[in-house]
Amino acid sequence: MIRHVRKLKPLTRLEHPREMIRQFTPNWFAATMGTGILALMLPLVPGAGRLLYGMGESLWLFNIFLFSLFAFLYAARWVLYWEEARRIFSHSIVSMFMGTIPMGFATLVNGLIFFGIPRWGETVVPVAQAMWWLDVALSVACGVLIPYFMFTRQSHDIDRMTAIWLLPIVAAEVAASSGGLLAPHLFDHHAQFVTLIVSYVMWAYSVPVAFCVLTILFLRMALHRLPPDNMAASSWLSLGPIGTGSLGMLLLGQDAPPILASQGLAAIGSAAQGIGVVAGTILWGTGLWWLLLATLITARHWRAGIPFNLGWWGYTFPLGVYTAATLKLGSILHIPAFSIFGALLVLMLGSMWTIVALRTIQGGWNGHLFASPCIAAAN
Repeated sequence: MIRHVRKLKPLTRLEHPREMIRQFTPNWFAATMGTGILALMLPLVPGAGRLLYGMGESLWLFNIFLFSLFAFLYAARWVLYWEEARRIFSHSIVSMFMGTIPMGFATLVNGLIFFGIPRWGETVVPVAQAMWWLDVALSVACGVLIPYFMFTRQSHDIDRMTAIWLLPIVAAEVAASSGGLLAPHLFDHHAQFVTLIVSYVMWAYSVPVAFCVLTILFLRMALHRLPPDNMAASSWLSLGPIGTGSLGMLLLGQDAPPILASQGLAAIGSAAQGIGVVAGTILWGTGLWWLLLATLITARHWRAGIPFNLGWWGYTFPLGVYTAATLKLGSILHIPAFSIFGALLVLMLGSMWTIVALRTIQGGWNGHLFASPCIAAAN
């Protein structure tokens, strides 16, 4: 019996269930990002029927539960383990994952618009609007505070830099894209106008800064080669700001003509629509380069074998937002190649989500995914 217990003990890192709270990190919210984007993409597959729509809606409802659970665990950590929880702002890697919280939350807002309105009617719009403003506030805070802590509390070297620097920055442009989905459903013309303008500001708050980081990342990889194996999934994160930037331009450009016309700015609205299509297409082309590069990098890492960690969720959300931009271009430009390619990307996204979700369930059950680097660094 003793021999049997000794064999089982190494399967878990948790000496007590309360350790799950103590070791909980924002990295887990990346799972809500990946799950949420897949839920939103399934019904958008060209020719999708009720089955894919139902699967997407079910995933979105599951994602609400998932986000609520993670929010409870993380809030409990701050209440029960304040001193350890606050160390995150001095950690050069884990702090970046604070950006996954507003981005995961944005998928809930988008789902409420996409699935909630058909199911419960326009009564959910004020709820979605309130949630969106909260997401904007969280995104603004992450976008400036985490870089501030990078500059004042943390230690960074160019050879250790990865694309996770993008996580707190990209949250704002995800909120901008959500604003593009929300604005047409608002009842008041002035509220639509304010949402549109704020969304453009949020896009500008994020995309130029993200491209600064991408420039540094290109230099880092040219000088120091690829990141280590345990950061292999970070190569896909570069696709995130490009795909979301493209999607944001397309959505906001589509919203602009009627909303700006209601404010006496019809000429600007037409120009914004044209700029949205051109900018969205240009960014999509840039994303194609990163997609191909990330695929080559992933193939190289996978041949060598890479350890599983929560960073694997980085394979999902960036691919998902690029897929969304691809499908949106297909519907706007009426070019079948975009729609076909988008459908293939949804299939790729679903396959990757399944692999990562199964590995996450296994790792979470065994307990080895509950490990806070902030605590380990202090011991």
